[in-house]
Amino acid sequence: MEEKKIIQPFDIIAYFYPEDTPLRQLLIKHSSQVRDKALEILSNPRNAALPVNRELVIAGALLHDIGIGQCNAPDILCIGTKPYIAHGLAGAEMLRQYGKIRHIDMEIYARFCERHTSSGLTRENILKEKLPLPARDFLPETLEEKLVCLADKFYSKSGKMHEKTLEKARRSMAKFGDDVLKRFDDLCQLFHVS
Repeated sequence: MEEKKIIQPFDIIAYFYPEDTPLRQLLIKHSSQVRDKALEILSNPRNAALPVNRELVIAGALLHDIGIGQCNAPDILCIGTKPYIAHGLAGAEMLRQYGKIRHIDMEIYARFCERHTSSGLTRENILKEKLPLPARDFLPETLEEKLVCLADKFYSKSGKMHEKTLEKARRSMAKFGDDVLKRFDDLCQLFHVS
């Protein structure tokens, strides 16, 4: 039986962001906030029966935004060339390439990158909004993906990076339509966030 390789998320971040730049610091701060929020949500006694892999949540939260450096979002120190909405796909590709180099299956982590944007994106969202993404669903499917997606909505990478209230997070989702808000509310219900 092949031994399962343990990944070290901070080592992977350092691989792609080797210099201790303000962008790397921002990425680590945001990703750590999302990790901590996910663990806080998971600690709710009402979630005790959920079969969630805590270590996978931690790694997924720390790696979900690894693609931001390839995107053009100067307000958050990103000076790449891709549109910001594509940061999840960029991150997924980065992790897959890293896996090939290191002979590690990174697909489970790449999925966190692809599936955390908004409250997940549907093919219909992408076509309707003419988003520069492949026309397919990018919805969180596993409990771990759903938890990281939800926790991410409570933090922005801009401004003071303070935790958003539930109402502010809901307003952020409502801007993108009723279906996006419903998916967010469904995630809140699943994890007893109120």
